[in-house]
Amino acid sequence: MTQVGTDATNPLTAGWGRALVFAYGVFAVAATGRSLVQLSTDADKAPLAYSLSLFAAVVYLVATTSLLLGGRAGWLAAGIAVAVELLGVLSVGALSYAATDLFPDRTVWSHFGQGYGFLPLVLPFAGLAWLRHTRPR
Repeated sequence: MTQVGTDATNPLTAGWGRALVFAYGVFAVAATGRSLVQLSTDADKAPLAYSLSLFAAVVYLVATTSLLLGGRAGWLAAGIAVAVELLGVLSVGALSYAATDLFPDRTVWSHFGQGYGFLPLVLPFAGLAWLRHTRPR
């Protein structure tokens, strides 16, 4: 009997999917920790930026969980989360250059993820490519 979440039942976490799940997990933890610290210590400094960073953390958590769960529902939820992530990093990235006063500190999506080596910009493209590759029949 195979367990849920193993490679035999969840192609989303097989092969390169493992690296993707790991990356999403790391970003979920990093964005959550950083945004909670920023919101608890300096919320008045950049409330929009820090709140968007917490939203990004939730998106990363949903993507990680959905990839781990697998199945059609997991694939669909991961697809929605990754699409929201792409929209978020592109819009917050552009906004952080257009309205610099709203983003005095770097957050996970500001400046297209520059503070994180632009990985937040690359990650949704990798996620969408993997989801396309593992699309349920």
